[in-house]
Amino acid sequence: MEQQHISQDFDLCYRALCSRDSRFDGRFFIGVVTTGVYCRPICPARTAHAANVRFYTCAAAAEAAGFRGCRRCHPEASPGSPDWNIRADLVARALRLIADGTVDSEGVAGLARRLCVSERHLRRELLAEVGVGPLALARTRRAQTARLLIDQTGLSLTTIAFAAGFASIRQFNETMQSAFGCAPSAFRRTVPPESGGEGKLTLRLQYRPPFDAAALLGYLRQRALSGVEEISEISYRRTVVLPHSRGIVELEPLQKTNTVLLRVQLDNLSDLSLLVQRCRQLFDLDAVPSAIAEVLGKDAMLAPLIEKRPGLRVPGAMNGFELAVRAILGQQVWVAGARTLAGRLAARFGTPLEQPQGTLTHFFPTPQAIAQEDLQGLGLTGNRIIALRALANAIADGSLILDRDADREQTVARLQSLPGVGPWTASYIAMRTLGDPDAFPAADLGLRRAFERHDMPTTPRSIEHHAEAWRPWRAYAAHHLWANLSSSSP
Repeated sequence: MEQQHISQDFDLCYRALCSRDSRFDGRFFIGVVTTGVYCRPICPARTAHAANVRFYTCAAAAEAAGFRGCRRCHPEASPGSPDWNIRADLVARALRLIADGTVDSEGVAGLARRLCVSERHLRRELLAEVGVGPLALARTRRAQTARLLIDQTGLSLTTIAFAAGFASIRQFNETMQSAFGCAPSAFRRTVPPESGGEGKLTLRLQYRPPFDAAALLGYLRQRALSGVEEISEISYRRTVVLPHSRGIVELEPLQKTNTVLLRVQLDNLSDLSLLVQRCRQLFDLDAVPSAIAEVLGKDAMLAPLIEKRPGLRVPGAMNGFELAVRAILGQQVWVAGARTLAGRLAARFGTPLEQPQGTLTHFFPTPQAIAQEDLQGLGLTGNRIIALRALANAIADGSLILDRDADREQTVARLQSLPGVGPWTASYIAMRTLGDPDAFPAADLGLRRAFERHDMPTTPRSIEHHAEAWRPWRAYAAHHLWANLSSSSP
């Protein structure tokens, strides 16, 4: 049965296809009836007649309708759709969980349990919104991950199969044949890609231009955590701890190709797909700058800032607990002071690397370590120690989840129920850890200063009222105002 088509205007999608508009890359896919192939809007192949194309919200829906992935435009490499990042409903959360590999590790039952709904209800909602159920979405995710690894690495097909989340080689072969119309070995290059040396894997993560890499790296460099992060003018490097592995990642934006080079060292590749998702989130690679600029550019205060910094991103977080700890430490202190406190915490309670790699010496401490250890002697106030312990205990006992797939409203409420966590801290955590593009800390001192410069009322209520017109991109508005203050203030 043919699956549900994309709900967007057909003429708009077809015009985007004809012009190969990169703004729509990853937001929909095109099935070509005459070839049986589905493509990205930027595919270089000759544009099919309108009567012969079908539009789908996701690659899985196109595959379920009988189309196979294009070998020219590589649908598996496209940026993710931002539409699901804006939304915080059941379907959006389910899609984020599936992208993180929850179905692979916990099955559909585990996915439904995480979302507190029945499997039947979850499947019904996904079918209504995207045209396919959770199993089909997970299967497409595995196939696309495998296709990316085959194309961009020299790993063996067996290693790729299990790194992508397949349960067996047979399942891997059958899924790849169904999704792409050929065996996995057909994708293997004669000359394997460069590994990057030192046991590293190298992948290319695509984004929609423009991309203000300098501003993003500058923001992260100002807050770099000693021993855990290392940031130069052109790249970001850090230690990472994942459910089944540890390692080091390096991200280097390449503006000429609209990609970010990801170099990975992991002691177990089973977390590779999750790590790629975390890296995309950290650099906000699924954003659509044109859509954000269209809304924010209507405001007289923001318009010159957007023109000055097109493609400004909202940094995400590699580790939700780590970001929350740093947010609590950053309350009512300068950025440099918060960074110093976080560095002391990491040095004392973080796990040391077996061999330091440059300035990288530690993995960030676990919630259990923060909850159990004595936090005295680090320069922390008593209230901050209480707040950190409460946060660590809530994460450790599972009553608080700081991931992109968490319920945003409930998580913010749970955060604010912790001692020492107010609206500013909760909003900042929602902005970077939960990936909420509309999170907005209206009481922030920097935002008040920005409004004051424009002779506008600076009370949180008046700022909140003015920012209503910025929805659903208030987090980006905040970062534009912060970036402007940072560049114009000593």
